[in-house]
Amino acid sequence: MPRFTDIYKKLYIWRLHHISEQNYLLLLSVVVGVLSGLAAVALKTVVHLSGKYVMSVGGAHFATGGGNILILFAPLIGILLTVLFVKYVIKGDIGHGIPSVLLSISRHKGALPPRNMYSSLVASTLTVAFGGSVGLEAPIASTGSAIGSNVGRFFHVSVRGVKLLLGCGAAGAIAGIFKAPLAGVLFTVEVLMFDMTMTTAVPLLISALSASTVAYFLMGQQVQFVFKVAEDFTLGQIPFLVVLGIFCAFSSVYFLRCTDKVESWFSRSRNWVLKWIVGGVSLGVMIFLFPPLYGEGYWALTELLNGSNDDALFASSVFNTFRDNGWVALAILFVLIMLKPVATATTIGSGGVGGTFGPSLVVGGLSGYFIAALGNYIGLPPQSTANFALVGMAAVMTGVMHAPFMGVFLIAEITGGYALMVPLLITATVTYICVQPFEKHSIYARKLAQKGDLLTHNKDASAWQLMDLKKLIETNFATVPSDGTLRDVVEAIKRSKRNLFPVLDKEGHFLGLIVMDDLRHMIFDSERYDCTTIKELMMTFEDKDLVHLGDSPAEVVKKFQLSNRYNLIVVDEEGKYQGFLSRANTFSAYRRFISESSEE
Repeated sequence: MPRFTDIYKKLYIWRLHHISEQNYLLLLSVVVGVLSGLAAVALKTVVHLSGKYVMSVGGAHFATGGGNILILFAPLIGILLTVLFVKYVIKGDIGHGIPSVLLSISRHKGALPPRNMYSSLVASTLTVAFGGSVGLEAPIASTGSAIGSNVGRFFHVSVRGVKLLLGCGAAGAIAGIFKAPLAGVLFTVEVLMFDMTMTTAVPLLISALSASTVAYFLMGQQVQFVFKVAEDFTLGQIPFLVVLGIFCAFSSVYFLRCTDKVESWFSRSRNWVLKWIVGGVSLGVMIFLFPPLYGEGYWALTELLNGSNDDALFASSVFNTFRDNGWVALAILFVLIMLKPVATATTIGSGGVGGTFGPSLVVGGLSGYFIAALGNYIGLPPQSTANFALVGMAAVMTGVMHAPFMGVFLIAEITGGYALMVPLLITATVTYICVQPFEKHSIYARKLAQKGDLLTHNKDASAWQLMDLKKLIETNFATVPSDGTLRDVVEAIKRSKRNLFPVLDKEGHFLGLIVMDDLRHMIFDSERYDCTTIKELMMTFEDKDLVHLGDSPAEVVKKFQLSNRYNLIVVDEEGKYQGFLSRANTFSAYRRFISESSEE
């Protein structure tokens, strides 16, 4: 019996001779799309069934009237199970969803650990099924990315191919969840920062279509939201859409900053038991008071879209007696907009696993419904609450993820047409313009950008930001002591192949530089060897002429331009000599980075 490795090698050799890498990637994109679609369907089905079972335990069904005591404790149980799974089964960092995918693209050549193909699936299931107020889209997108990355590496495609298949996995995952192939492709382009070229577009689209086909085959027409637009757009709606866009910008900035603050607060403690108890109890109380915060929150949004606002806002609620009061309903809507980001960050900060994709959709839907309902209630020209909710979803997604086209086409595909295209474009544009002055990066990219680890569509800026200049430092220069003489310099010249000689004190601090061209007239005059001191020979440098280890690549480039030198001296924070940076080597590394990150 031939061994698997022997068969694998023969197939690999045959592929090299008969199938080009481009065609090979097209075939693998189908495989990645099918696997991502299966993962998306499996996750959604398991979470739906397990969540339904959890809430029916003890006969306390979530959809009945009155408060449900069970949901005070369900999040506590779910987060504990998640933490134990991560600590004792995964036994390592499960990653941070989309940010970990972005980091792998920019720093790790698209490589993701094999365990990422299942770890997020299991962990997010445990979290969401028990009421964790997070979304499943980011975990499934990171799972699809891991599938693509590992398929690419298993079949030995190039680094560029691995990254492309990673993107195919993410596109397939989003397409599989929503049955929206265009939204899946645009997620990869706008959120994961892939360039849209012919080389990338076809595999991404094939993967997204494959995943959508799998989802249709296994789940039929069932999607997150089933809604047909009944009211057409009119020009008189434009002022209301502008107001909605501004309000969604407020919701987006609040979402970004609130989640950041709450997660930062939890990260200050290393005691996982304390974080679990505080987060689980806090989340349970929030969900008990406002049941739409339970889990992803899509069920409440679906009820709103279908006109059942009483069931969406008051089912299993302690405020059930106020269901006929319009102002109370509006107040609950506004509180939900404010609390959903808190509940999401609390879930993640206390040890739960999930994403912010779904919560941003829910906050957007609530924001749109709130603006329309408020206007209708105070007597303004009536607007469709369902249409405004759908448009709000795209707008807040635009503000939170900085992905306007994905948001627009996701809602267009969900609603089965383009009847809302103009309102979607108007509102998303207003929101994006209003958010930009306050938040330059998306919720996934902001922390990576702060650390200088973000690869963006601007490859030139990314190259200087992501290059590791420490690896380019040259150390083969002979140094001379500051209290020495010309004789020490001559001895250094004998053992060095370079014509620059750093002058250091006894502690290794850089004091100046001696250039051999300046010594040619005296190095053969032995009478001057012991009477000419190094301090007389060296050139001194100001701090602005030195590169510090903490300087960013952009600062280094600026110093090369200002100094007009071919080599810059590198020192650490204490001023101790580290080596030289060569202009030629630095710009050669830049050109290599641009070549490797190019998609064509």
